[in-house]
Amino acid sequence: MRYLAASLLLASAAIPAAGQSGAPSPEIVTEAGKVVAITHVTVVDGTGAAARSDQTVILDHSRIVASGAADRVKIPDDAQLIDGRGKSLIPGLVGMHEHMFYASPVAGPPIAIEQFVTAPRLYLASGVTTARTAGSMDPYGDLELKRGIEAKRFVGPDLELSTPYLEGSPPAVPTMHGLTNSDDARRLVRYWRDLGFTSVKAYADITTDELAAGIDEAHRLGMKVTGHLCSVGYQQAMALGIDNFEHGPFVSPDGDLDSARKPDLCRRSEGPQTGRAVLGQIATNVSPDAAEVRALVQTMVRRRVALTSTLAVLEGGTGMSASRRARLQGLLHPAVWDYLNQASPERAARGALFSQAMRKEMAFERAFVKAGGLLMAGCDPTGDGFTVAGLGDQRNVELLVDAGFSVPAAIRIATLNGAIFEGKATNLGSIEVGKQADLVLLNGDISRDVTAIETPRTVFKAGVGFDSAALYKSVAGQVGLH
Repeated sequence: MRYLAASLLLASAAIPAAGQSGAPSPEIVTEAGKVVAITHVTVVDGTGAAARSDQTVILDHSRIVASGAADRVKIPDDAQLIDGRGKSLIPGLVGMHEHMFYASPVAGPPIAIEQFVTAPRLYLASGVTTARTAGSMDPYGDLELKRGIEAKRFVGPDLELSTPYLEGSPPAVPTMHGLTNSDDARRLVRYWRDLGFTSVKAYADITTDELAAGIDEAHRLGMKVTGHLCSVGYQQAMALGIDNFEHGPFVSPDGDLDSARKPDLCRRSEGPQTGRAVLGQIATNVSPDAAEVRALVQTMVRRRVALTSTLAVLEGGTGMSASRRARLQGLLHPAVWDYLNQASPERAARGALFSQAMRKEMAFERAFVKAGGLLMAGCDPTGDGFTVAGLGDQRNVELLVDAGFSVPAAIRIATLNGAIFEGKATNLGSIEVGKQADLVLLNGDISRDVTAIETPRTVFKAGVGFDSAALYKSVAGQVGLH
């Protein structure tokens, strides 16, 4: 890899077997086109409000039509009953940093393997009902996948498409397009907007002029711009009008925090050793309470620049519990699992560095939210390869709680806040009457044990219930290669 940022980038339902239909099989769909009453369930509604026990929520086809105390909600005679005792109900996750690719599980430069078979099902099985593809490596594939999901030919979350990366030259990843100038940036934004893409992703080596042009063109066309930046500092990007930062300053290190920074140059492009040195300098020497970091928080809040938390990709396989390892091993292709578990000094050093950066990023995210900032969540299934679609989104919720957020606050970050950013909060992101019935029924009470996020029973998307275990089973042993 040319520099450390690339390791963060790369670290449906399409068809489980060739020739089969991508449409959901009967064992996957549990409820479709019915009135459903989920009774006596604990509700964490996504607004940040405290959990409510012994609730009944009624779905009528694609909408939530009633929600309240079980002894006060009248259940229609024709409703299909689901006993929610011992279970909890949360909104469908709105994942704001998702990908439909996985880093090639072989040594060499970071090359993406598209996961059009497994990723959509993993997301949906894990409770992600809406996903923004924060950067695309196969934009035509993403577009056709989105169309297939909307036409119900494939199973997966509703997709919000981000453009291919707006990256400078030479690009960090060999298969990315390196922009030639600001006119090229404008042209690419227009092209992908005409095809239906709704947001733009800027990447680490983009120049100031290219970023300025990309933001201006995107805003002219009604699109938002997010960035995993390095060559352009965060303060400079905000002055240009960027809408969103990915990862945060201790993960995608803010170029302004690099003591040896040069304008329009990401020093990590000089090689992996320099990349680790830059990240190490920031993670070790810069405090989350430093004056420049406090100023960054204040400017982000004042300019209403959102932040996407991706703690799960930082953690990667470091400290992964035995139960989570076993679960992941059952999903990954055996060749991928074997590759991930090859020990190396470089991997160990990177893991230790990322763990240090993660703790400081947690503190930054707490300070950002306390100041009034909009924090969203996504898993960025790249890094060291142990973070995969959907499962990483679940882990991100757990890590937000580990960072000091309450369970209701963490659920809001992973649901309603993303809907707010996307301008869809009137329809998505919380359990409220009139909203789309995107819900996740969990085995266990998440208000008491956040790890219940890992045990979805049924995921409802627009009122259609999907059996989570059946979805996981349909991709077992394929993840990483398909």
